[in-house]
Amino acid sequence: MSINRTTLLSYCATALFVLLWSSGAIFSKMGLESASAFAFLLLRFTIAFVVVLGISLSRGQWLPEPGTRLRVAVTGLLMIGGYSICYFKALEHGVTPGVLATVLGVQPILTLLATESAFSLQRLSGLFLALSGLVLVVYHSIGLAQISTTGVVFALTALGSITTGAILQKGVKQAPASVLPLQYAMTLVLCLAFTPWESITVEFNPRFLLALLWLGVVISVIATLLLYRLIQAGNLVNVTSLFYLVPGVTAAMDYLFLGNQMSLLSLLGMGAILLGLTLISRTRQTQPEALKPIAATET
Repeated sequence: MSINRTTLLSYCATALFVLLWSSGAIFSKMGLESASAFAFLLLRFTIAFVVVLGISLSRGQWLPEPGTRLRVAVTGLLMIGGYSICYFKALEHGVTPGVLATVLGVQPILTLLATESAFSLQRLSGLFLALSGLVLVVYHSIGLAQISTTGVVFALTALGSITTGAILQKGVKQAPASVLPLQYAMTLVLCLAFTPWESITVEFNPRFLLALLWLGVVISVIATLLLYRLIQAGNLVNVTSLFYLVPGVTAAMDYLFLGNQMSLLSLLGMGAILLGLTLISRTRQTQPEALKPIAATET
């Protein structure tokens, strides 16, 4: 069976997004060795704002179209600002990365229930299979959890923020580079609103600067532009389901680059996730609708 150029580019874009997004956890851990969480977030989003603003100015448009700016701003507050802040606050209040990943793994299921009035049992089964695989991947971290009520509230708020934000972003019919400057500006405002009650400490060193640039440019700009393209181009459930792959790919990177062994449960979990994603996509279309038009969209 031949694969045309557009389809090949679509698969490559998807693989690149998953790889880049999965690297975020490793560089976040590296950055937090030298800075408090809010200091890291403020610096990261400042760099991202400057970069996306520069991209937008070079295109001659740095604000979304009139009439859409409120929606774009609210979307940014939820999908970037609210999600990021609540994610770090959940970790701060005792929610382990494994538990948090499992809570956030409910997003594609909520998205399916919210956006598709009719769906097959096979499609829903694929989502639950992928979620079960995710639990296996992060099982060790789940076992270490000592969860507080506050931590649970932040974890659920992060889930609600990114789920609602992604649904709102799906309705934004503009180039991602046209909406990100306003969204990162709103995110910075939200972060600044929290700073009077947060610890702001930074120790600048080469390791920290590498982590900061990676998160600020590679994740917050390049990977986010790819994510917005995927959301804009295809089925939202299929796109959000890609996040099931992130913990497993992160574990694989941790093994390849840092030598930390992957467990048998993690390998079995990755197999279940891949099978679940296959069920999800095959019940929707024969090739990834979520990715198919990417090569032809406006840059």
